[in-house]
Amino acid sequence: MYLHYSAISDVGRVRRENQDSGYAGPWLLTVCDGVGGAVRGDLASSTAVQALRKLDQEPDDDILGQVAGAVHRADDRIAELVEEDPALNGTSTTATVALFDGTRFGIGHIGDSRAYLYRRGELRQLTHDHTFVQSLIDEGRITEEQSRTHPHRNLILKALDGIRHEEPDLFEFPAEPGDRVFLCSDGACGTLTHDRMAEILGTGTPDFAAVELVRASLEAGSTDNVTCLVADVSEEAPPEDLTPLLVGAAADLPRRLPLGGAVGGLFRGHRSGDTGEIPPVPDDVPEGAYVADPIDPEAARYAPRDPGRHAWLRRLLMAAVLLGLGWVVLAAGWSWSQQQFYVAEDGGKVTIFRGIDASLPGVSLSHPYEVTDVELTRLSDIDAEQVREGIESDDLEDARLTVDNYAARQDVD
Repeated sequence: MYLHYSAISDVGRVRRENQDSGYAGPWLLTVCDGVGGAVRGDLASSTAVQALRKLDQEPDDDILGQVAGAVHRADDRIAELVEEDPALNGTSTTATVALFDGTRFGIGHIGDSRAYLYRRGELRQLTHDHTFVQSLIDEGRITEEQSRTHPHRNLILKALDGIRHEEPDLFEFPAEPGDRVFLCSDGACGTLTHDRMAEILGTGTPDFAAVELVRASLEAGSTDNVTCLVADVSEEAPPEDLTPLLVGAAADLPRRLPLGGAVGGLFRGHRSGDTGEIPPVPDDVPEGAYVADPIDPEAARYAPRDPGRHAWLRRLLMAAVLLGLGWVVLAAGWSWSQQQFYVAEDGGKVTIFRGIDASLPGVSLSHPYEVTDVELTRLSDIDAEQVREGIESDDLEDARLTVDNYAARQDVD
């Protein structure tokens, strides 16, 4: 079987630059969403895609091994960039990869970009988001619908950053003629509902569906970059002019346009508008002038924060608060321990200890409180061993009762 594919990436209505990157070819589909904010998320995503696109050739039998190796190489390449330029520390990218061998797909995934399968009229999400809100959904604390407006909906837990070397999710599934595979950045899936995506994916060619998905995302209010890759599985060979597509930050050549128009206007001539050309930054702003961005949740959570003025004072106050809290905890713990009692051996005699039967390096957590005249040598071997191991007591009276029981048995045993 073969892939008939299309790929589109749009900067969107708000952002000044596109930090998404995508690639679609006869064997490979991949989307990367840079999450570096001020530290060049576009560089992270384009670097990852340039490494991953080398997978675009007929795979061998170990399809998942090839995907995992390519993801790790992309992570290593980002690590090299950070090592060469420490100012890039903090840049990272999501990565969703679909490698096709003619009969099946091998999927690699890390972050919150997504892969979907549209089969026989039903849409199924294949990947699982590595995000904070997804963990809340998994725990049953919020619904999928609530996650779309959650204040921390953009907080991702795993990404390729060249530092943590996270392991991607890996799995494969068999392909069928008529399958439609959809990969996207969260600019699309974070805005469009499941039903709306299914409605669009059920119509038209891959070109048409990709354009409609981007348009629908922008019209639904997406404030992020939007990247959509759509591929159909077919028993018919694709047209000879269907060449690999590199889109977004990774694009180094003008992409072919699916529905006519110039390179500068992705949507020109398509339906009723040219939403792809809404300028994210006014053209008449004087050079060097400050342009205030709208609230950008992505940059706010991914980019390192400027410590601002008097950062040392804030750090000192925080350290003092933490030190005070630590002292309170230690004092409370010590006070509690001095209300505990247990029975053990001291100098060969049954002894009541005050504190807890434990120790820390260089710190004693208990001390003898009452030394009795009950000698271990006059107890049975079983009783003596129990005392040596220590016997917990509810309080001082309970400890004394334990001692009285052994005292009553020492002469008998």
